[in-house]
Amino acid sequence: MVDYKVTDISEHMSFLEMMDVLNEQLVNSGEQPVAFDHDCREGICGMCSLYINGEAHGPDRGITTCQLHMRMFNDGDTITIEPWRAAAFPVIKDLIVDRMAFERIQQAGGYISVNTSGNTQDANSLPISKIAADEAMDAAACIGCGACVASCKNSSAMLFVGAKVSQYALLPQGQVEAAERVKNMVAQMDLEGFGNCTNTGACEVECPKGISLDNIARMNREFMKANVKG
Repeated sequence: MVDYKVTDISEHMSFLEMMDVLNEQLVNSGEQPVAFDHDCREGICGMCSLYINGEAHGPDRGITTCQLHMRMFNDGDTITIEPWRAAAFPVIKDLIVDRMAFERIQQAGGYISVNTSGNTQDANSLPISKIAADEAMDAAACIGCGACVASCKNSSAMLFVGAKVSQYALLPQGQVEAAERVKNMVAQMDLEGFGNCTNTGACEVECPKGISLDNIARMNREFMKANVKG
């Protein structure tokens, strides 16, 4: 851990803008800047993931790190910043971790087969209940930032995998690969070294998109159903 003193910080700055100021001051003084991930800075991509004062994405709720503002802290506060703490997310440098484990889980089954021959059925002709459509959209809101893993005492990825399974399991388009999808994604999750869920609920609390624990229950049901069917 290294201590840095940062000056000229406005309460209206975002947390990442504060990091920009810190790095500018470091570069100007001939020091190495602190490496951290970022991209959209609009709460969409999830790349800005940081563990701030012992909380994923910091002390605010329903936001990513790039949406956190310095007014959440007091002038003169010491802020402890860490990368995600999970064996499945190895640290690359400073505050940047390798989250390719999530990509490999997606590749294992996070897709549907679509006939693109020009004879596909119109989406609007498929009967889907409003409840199922809403729940699928809620699950699809997961941005894969990894806050669920970072906040879980077991470094479990079950909220992430549950959301990715649910967004397909709730819709008729996702039924073709339903059994293989959940079995393959759960197997890949275990292979990556993520822990098991013990229902503490920390993942849902820290999730910037409010992904519900219901998705874990749905994934478990899909997994049991797939294994019973063989």
